Amino acid sequence: MHDPERTIEFEFVRATENAALNAMRFIGKGDKNAADAAACDAIQGVFDLIDIRGEVVIGEGIKDNAPGIFLGDRLGKWSPHAPRFNIALDPVDGTTNLSKGSPNAISVMAAAEVPVNGSSSVMRNIPSYYSHKIAYGPAVAQALSKKDPQANFLDAPLEETLERIAKILEKRVGELVVLVLDRPRNQPFIESIRRAGASLRTIADGDITAAVAPSLPDSGIDLYVGIGGSPEGVLTATAVRALGGDIQLRMWFPNPEAKAREVHGVSEKEIQTLFRSADIVTGESAIFCATGIIESPLLPGVKLIGHKAITHSILMRARSRTVRYIRAVHDLEHKTIHLRSTSRERSV
Repeated sequence: MHDPERTIEFEFVRATENAALNAMRFIGKGDKNAADAAACDAIQGVFDLIDIRGEVVIGEGIKDNAPGIFLGDRLGKWSPHAPRFNIALDPVDGTTNLSKGSPNAISVMAAAEVPVNGSSSVMRNIPSYYSHKIAYGPAVAQALSKKDPQANFLDAPLEETLERIAKILEKRVGELVVLVLDRPRNQPFIESIRRAGASLRTIADGDITAAVAPSLPDSGIDLYVGIGGSPEGVLTATAVRALGGDIQLRMWFPNPEAKAREVHGVSEKEIQTLFRSADIVTGESAIFCATGIIESPLLPGVKLIGHKAITHSILMRARSRTVRYIRAVHDLEHKTIHLRSTSRERSV
């Protein structure tokens, strides 16, 4: 295939659509692991039918022993000459929200094509469970690339960063809208935002949606700040590359014991490195797609009307900066999903 990324991109959407449809029956049921397992089963089932060599370099489930698709797992048929991809995914970002029936749950995947004669890895694995992250949109990214490409927002006082971003966006600090994941570890950021006078928005879960929001033109969010999942940071980096925004990310640990456990053998230099999206997803290839399960700032959720289910997905390619919004209507009397667990089609 001359451009395997273009050929394969819609299969990723099919995978997240099927994950959303298979997980939706667990909305509000209080069983986040069952929802995650259903989404994983659907994604694996889609790729069992696709001739690629997909290696999972960013998986999920390890952090809380939930069911998952893990680091090193293979997706696709893996025939000798099939195109090779690094894959990052979170079958359900926002499992707690889904289990409670709360807003902000999506199924999300990202991939980067591995060059035939290049490195075997084009997507960096961040080994820590958590990272300190700041994500911003295209206007800020473009301004920094011209005037200060090495700008470091992670070590600067947040009040100063807010002033700088407000100036770039030609706003007052009080007009900035900053999104933060509502966790005790993020309380210092929340207090800084309030002291600065910026407008604060918090979410209970859904780190990817939150960090991508500043790069979406109609989200109303100017900045994402906080400490959240490292795998989610890699998925965010793929999305913002396609949208023209950027993310700054550094590993973070709640205590020395966690650091010793999570990054054993990793040099202190790498642990302290500030990564940007181009450091996390190298090369020109990057695909990002997501399907809404429950409504979020990124996407509407699955909507059931009679015997039909309506899904909303987003598909991005970094090479072309193309962003597609896909609305699909699934007739549940005919719709089937191929599952890994049964190796056959199953009705939704």
